[in-house]
This record gives sequence, structure tokens and C-alpha cells, in this order.
Amino acid sequence: MIESERPERRLFLKLAGLGALGLSARRILGGAAGGDARRWAMVVDPSRCRWDDGCNGCIRACHAAHNVPSVPDPRHEVKWVWKEKFADVFADQEAPHVAESLARHPILTLCNHCDDPPCARVCPTKATFRRDDGIVAMDPHRCIGCRYCVAACPYGSRSFNWVDPKPYLARLDPGFPARTKGVVEKCTFCVERVDEGRPPVCVEGCPEKALLFGDLNDPRSPVREVLRARYALRRRPGLGTRPAVYYLV
Repeated sequence: MIESERPERRLFLKLAGLGALGLSARRILGGAAGGDARRWAMVVDPSRCRWDDGCNGCIRACHAAHNVPSVPDPRHEVKWVWKEKFADVFADQEAPHVAESLARHPILTLCNHCDDPPCARVCPTKATFRRDDGIVAMDPHRCIGCRYCVAACPYGSRSFNWVDPKPYLARLDPGFPARTKGVVEKCTFCVERVDEGRPPVCVEGCPEKALLFGDLNDPRSPVREVLRARYALRRRPGLGTRPAVYYLV
């Protein structure tokens, strides 16, 4: 009798385990339960950036919090948040009358957390995936280093670890997992903070408050308020990826 009950008990334990795993996966992959329809987005106001002294507070805060290595060889550079020339960021858009002070300064760039991310479509292991709240997240443990996502991203927002990153870290933050050689990484909108109700660390690290973060689906959120009042650009809109990073001009 006992022997005959063992398969049923094993099945019960297996189903219970899958249920717990499904609950955990929902928290990791999809944001809040209960049909919460958030859509997280970032608004960048380049006119508020402190250009005169080369301020990079947002970049330093992000890279320190996420153990991003400072690899001196530009061929092996790893970056989550960085700056590029205005003309390069918006190369496909005509903005002939944009303020000269804006056009001649570097613009902050990061992963655009697209509504239709090509990187997620091509990833064979689903190491890159889009959550229900719009964040394009990464699981470096599932990354096999094929770099399909790097080739698919039209914004250059992904970095590949060609070398072991740990020797290039000034300090290791134990609160965030370090990556290894042979995997891809990128900005994740600080999903570990967002899920705790905190803004991305780059937003807190900007001394001039040039970055806003919030829920596009909430009419009262700071991003919706500023987008109602100001004109904004998104990078390469013709591609149809629908980025969630907006630039005020």
C-alpha cells in the first residue's frame, strides 16, 4: 500500500513545487501580480545636464551599483549608460532648429527597453526577455555568448564580456551579481530597485535631476506630466521598436 502511494505523493510534490516556481517566476519575469498594467519609461532632459565640468554622476552611480568593469581596451569596453554626440544618437532624424547648445553636447544613452525588442526575439535561450511592465531584462546565467542580441540591437546598447571583468572592478558591490567572461550585459532599468518601489540608481545619481522615471500608463506620473508639456524624441522611431526612453528637446 505504501509503495503504491509513492508515485502519487511524488506527483503532488512535483505539482506543488511547480506552483511555487510559477509564483516566483511571475515576480521575476512579469512585475506585480494581479493584472498590474505598468509601463516603465525614462525621460532624459539633456538641457539640464551639467556639461561645463563633464559631470557623469549618473554613469558613475550606475556602473558602481552594477559592477560594470572599466576595461581600458576600447575593443572590450563594457557600458550600461554612456554618452554620445547628438548627431549620432539622432542620426536618422532631422532637427535643424534644435538649440545649438543641445546639439553640440553629448547625449546620455542606454538600453531603450523597447515595446518590441529585437534582442529578445533573437535570443535562443531567452536570457533576454521583456517583462509585462516593459523592462527588457537579462539573466546572465542563461546567456551562452552567441551575441545574436548584440547584432540585433539597433542602438548599440549591449556589451559583451570578452575578458574576465572582475580584475577591472575598483570595488565589488556584493549586492549585485557580477558577470563572467563570455556573457552579454546591459542596462536593466535597475529592475532590482524598481521591484522594491525605488527609482533606477542613475536617476538618484544625477545631481541636476535631468532624468525622470515613471509609469507611462499612469496619467499622474512625472514622465506623463513632462511629456504632455514638452516635445520629445525617441531614437530611430522608424524601426518600429517603440523605445521607452524619451529625450526632451
